[in-house]
Amino acid sequence: MVTFHPHPDPLPSRERGNYLKKNIVLTGFMGTGKTYTGRALARMLGTNFIDTDSLIEKEAGIPISEIFEKFGETRFRELEREVVKRASEGNCIVIAVGGGAIVDPDNLAALKRNGLIINLTASPEVILGRVERNSDRPILQVEDKIGKITELLEKRAPYYEKADITVNTDGKSPEQVADEILEAVRSET
Repeated sequence: MVTFHPHPDPLPSRERGNYLKKNIVLTGFMGTGKTYTGRALARMLGTNFIDTDSLIEKEAGIPISEIFEKFGETRFRELEREVVKRASEGNCIVIAVGGGAIVDPDNLAALKRNGLIINLTASPEVILGRVERNSDRPILQVEDKIGKITELLEKRAPYYEKADITVNTDGKSPEQVADEILEAVRSET
């Protein structure tokens, strides 16, 4: 599994226990900050972080863009389902899943079983600004990128709305978003 070292000054263990009765699962569209926020959140909590997209790439030995290119989206979603299932079996960890992962009902059920789902959002313009220089985003290899982002956000909205908590990331650092998540989680428990 992909893990990161705990933050050198995590929350005291008595406070971590208040937050981590379950996994914290970050979902949302690409470019909303799931990976950066997940790392920051895991450091703050002194726990492990799993990025399912990174784990898929590690296990497949090739980037996700190549999986799409060589084997298609269907094979990628199969790999994703396997990785999400294993990650969701973790205990009191932070998990970032790919932007389309919770569209699969099996993934959503596995993640909700032992996790609090946090949907990270951003405007289409902010998303494009964050990902446009990254050429390994297979679903954005189109002429009208804003149009494609808007279309996919609308298509996935019913799935993202199934999250327990939603946090907008526009104009915020990963640490600011992680702080907001901690406050929201505190009020949920």
